[in-house]
Amino acid sequence: MSQKTIVLGVTGCIAAYKSCALVREFQRAGHRVKVIMTEHATHFVDPVTFRALTHEKVAIDLFDDPADPIHHISLAQEADIFLIAPCTANMMAKVAHGIADDLLSTAALATTAPLVIAPAMNVHMYEAAATQENMKTLRSRGVKFIEPDAGYLACGDVGKGRLSEPTDIANAVIALFDEKKDLVGKKFLITAGPTRERIDPVRYITNDSSGKMGFALAEAARDRGAEVTLVSGPVSLENPAGVNVIKIESARDLLEACKKPFEACDAAIFAAAVADKRPARMADAKLKKGQDDDLLGHIELIDNPDVLATLAANKGDRVVVGFAAETNDVLANARRKLEKKGADFIVANEVGHGKAFGTADNEVWFVSENGEEHEPAASKRQISDAILDQIVKRFR
Repeated sequence: MSQKTIVLGVTGCIAAYKSCALVREFQRAGHRVKVIMTEHATHFVDPVTFRALTHEKVAIDLFDDPADPIHHISLAQEADIFLIAPCTANMMAKVAHGIADDLLSTAALATTAPLVIAPAMNVHMYEAAATQENMKTLRSRGVKFIEPDAGYLACGDVGKGRLSEPTDIANAVIALFDEKKDLVGKKFLITAGPTRERIDPVRYITNDSSGKMGFALAEAARDRGAEVTLVSGPVSLENPAGVNVIKIESARDLLEACKKPFEACDAAIFAAAVADKRPARMADAKLKKGQDDDLLGHIELIDNPDVLATLAANKGDRVVVGFAAETNDVLANARRKLEKKGADFIVANEVGHGKAFGTADNEVWFVSENGEEHEPAASKRQISDAILDQIVKRFR
């Protein structure tokens, strides 16, 4: 990879010392680092330290370089990536609301480079509604976040807010230089999460699914340039910025919501965990123990529509991908599903006993008419990119 310039903003936070190690990580990867410090940051790390590490001038004040009267613009233009790590709640609020009252906030507003933020603060400051709203605003504008870790904080509290480790931050930033844009002009339909099939107004039948795999797929496809529609069952996840999200509840809702985007898409990935059956009748009121025992003990189930098979039957030139979550005979069951559903390939994984459901990683097999390909355990975002690579191979 050719050398890139990373402009590193350091704010006034105890975690500022980690930015020294972060500079080294970037340098080991062959990149140039230019540091902008806020005045408060200089109380935690002396600018001399960064000057010695980077062999570059350390920028602090808007007017600290007489040779460059428009310092904030020249720094903003030099950046291939603009990273703020650590980023305090105050600096995040400034960037979210366009406040430019020091060199770092002014340069961040002026840059056209990808902006990456690695927050670090007290857990209650991080969880505060204002902070979360600012993060949501920034994400909607395409700002990428490297989430803080949870643990023991400098203030003595325990929780989320500790700056991510320098190696993890560096890896995430460097990966942006390799980010593919091979899906520009393509439209994707992705399903995620469980469906709920109502027994009565307070009870339902469902499948295990956090939705994390489908949401990771939506973010990965978006980042590679695709226009993405995500149809999701009930999950506790924030909607991905820049993705058209449609919320549904039942399998019938899912099928209806998918019909129009499926007609317009180039590829469809069916990652939702759809309930195979639903109650034949939904009670209008809550069924009571002791009063409605016959109904509660004998719930008649009928088939739900097969969303994948129904839509794949008219797939034309679209690439269609299904998922098979299996507790045993993973490959054999996935191959049967491939033959039955009409997909181009099936992403198979083993679930249960702490695997896949709700976890941050996954291990999968790609099952197609050409055989099976194993993808070792990795983060769901990495698995998502591997799935997209398989789809790209099949585009005509």
